[in-house]
Amino acid sequence: MQVTGKRDEHRPGPGEEHNPGPPTTPREAATVILLRGGEGALEVLLVKRTPNASFMGGVWVFPGGAVDRAEQEQTDAHRIAALRELHEEAGVLLEADAELIEFSRWITPAEVKVRFDTRFFLAQIPAGIEVAVDGQECVDHAWLTPADALAAHSAGEIQLVFPTIKHLEQLGGFRSALELVEHSRGRVVGPVQPKVVLDGASPRVVLPGEPGY
Repeated sequence: MQVTGKRDEHRPGPGEEHNPGPPTTPREAATVILLRGGEGALEVLLVKRTPNASFMGGVWVFPGGAVDRAEQEQTDAHRIAALRELHEEAGVLLEADAELIEFSRWITPAEVKVRFDTRFFLAQIPAGIEVAVDGQECVDHAWLTPADALAAHSAGEIQLVFPTIKHLEQLGGFRSALELVEHSRGRVVGPVQPKVVLDGASPRVVLPGEPGY
């Protein structure tokens, strides 16, 4: 993994420029938190976006992206987009009936120009399937425990942004992929919309219920 330099997790990430005008409408998006480890361990797949990208260049993320126009007309648009993005970015092709469990829904702060309304899904990688990043949009990948991913970020070895960090912190509370999946099945998921506030001269991201929100 290439060293990228440590950054403050509470600062807006690369490409998250401040929007001085009226809030933009967030695009619908879907992300897959791909799991492995079964009942014995918990690792998640992170992929590195190409440093040449204008948005989130060089950042390590869960595979995902915007729902395209054709998918928007489908009743299960987010699920379809999640499966497509996982295949395009990580080379992992899941069956159409594969279990995807909605884990969270995050909406980009209104203070940011490029906004997404993203559904995060959990999925377990089938035995025998290998990850192969596309080499264009994503240039590297790693299977990491949530704790190891956060430690690598703190050490400046990988670059993460606020939503990924907060999800990894949540995932770190589970001992295995199976425990996480069983906990998440049937759980009611509500939207989370962070807010960007000025902390002195610097912007800071806060969550609902935190001071300054």
